[in-house]
Amino acid sequence: MGWYCLDRDHNLILKLYIQPGARQTEAIGVHGEELKIKLAAPPMDGKANRALAVFLAKRFNVPLKHITLKWGAQSRHKVVEIYQPVNGPEVLFNEIRAE
Repeated sequence: MGWYCLDRDHNLILKLYIQPGARQTEAIGVHGEELKIKLAAPPMDGKANRALAVFLAKRFNVPLKHITLKWGAQSRHKVVEIYQPVNGPEVLFNEIRAE
């Protein structure tokens, strides 16, 4: 599968490794079978999960309600579904290359 795939309804499924409490929120690169994302939010009271959803909604140009955390609410390892994304997963790599 790698770090992403499309389901039969063309929703994007992402496997992510999250590093909360970073200086800024950004995609870093592939970390094993997951994409590593640093979040500038602490891992408490759902703040990091909320920051992740906002980050992904902006990158994939979808409303926040189209981002679903399928697995890993209290883990650094997460599976996220993005319903009908406007942009493909390469949008995260474009951000990495721009640095």
